[in-house]
Amino acid sequence: MEKTKYFALIASVFAICIIVSAIYFLNGFNSAHHSWRQIEVFAGAAAAPVYREIAGIFEKETGIRVLLNIGGSGSLLSSLEIARRGDIFIPGSPEYLILAAQKGIINFTEYKPKILAYLVPAIIVQKGNPKNIGSLEDLARPGLLIGIADPESVCVGLYAKELLERNGLWESVSKNIVVYAASCEQTAQIVYTGAVDAVIGWHVFYYWNPDKSEIIWIEGSKIPKIGYIAGAITTFAKDRAAAENFLDFLASEKVYAIWKKYGYFPTLLEAKSYAPNAIVEEIVGA
Repeated sequence: MEKTKYFALIASVFAICIIVSAIYFLNGFNSAHHSWRQIEVFAGAAAAPVYREIAGIFEKETGIRVLLNIGGSGSLLSSLEIARRGDIFIPGSPEYLILAAQKGIINFTEYKPKILAYLVPAIIVQKGNPKNIGSLEDLARPGLLIGIADPESVCVGLYAKELLERNGLWESVSKNIVVYAASCEQTAQIVYTGAVDAVIGWHVFYYWNPDKSEIIWIEGSKIPKIGYIAGAITTFAKDRAAAENFLDFLASEKVYAIWKKYGYFPTLLEAKSYAPNAIVEEIVGA
């Protein structure tokens, strides 16, 4: 009889453990170090180092795991359209948010995109600037090897092409372009490795690796447009509350220091100091 009671007690404890575990699994156990909750973020490589660092801090503070998919904005948009999964889309420029809205991936009436940081086009050269490049016009010199991101799929590539066209330099400089990179990270890497003499990219490429590069600021009057990074929640987000929490965290003053550490401009005023006449395009429909 005692044995029967003993086994009944063990069975009861075991059943309670299973029920408790199921509740934790279904509702999401959330502490400073453990969580069953997670969000999936599709983010342009224009701010890859920032996302990785801030995501780690966010996970520790909230217990919500952040799965980062980082790449070219166009490629990420295609992935979102095909997979129909993911909680947040943060492309490298607002043009891709508009495209995402047109495809039903984002609904601006449900969630207005949140601006996170600003970017200014610049010329990034090898450390020491061995080819003595000092201006946008210098990129047309015969024999130089120039790289830009692919204008068809990477936002900074589109900005680079528009910049050259606006200043009447596309025809001459394009003759020197030997690489059309697939992402911001790849565009920066081809300078760090010495594969090209210079790239037209975001100013932050220098701050990503100052030991292997230098920045040549473009004359402010020649920059037609300032870029910015904005994020929005997708229409198929599984955990909308967690997604909003993460976007708010990315845009909070609490992490301004991290954006600035990697050279990003958290405010428009800071970006305008390098391109005072440049426009900042609004997201149409947002």
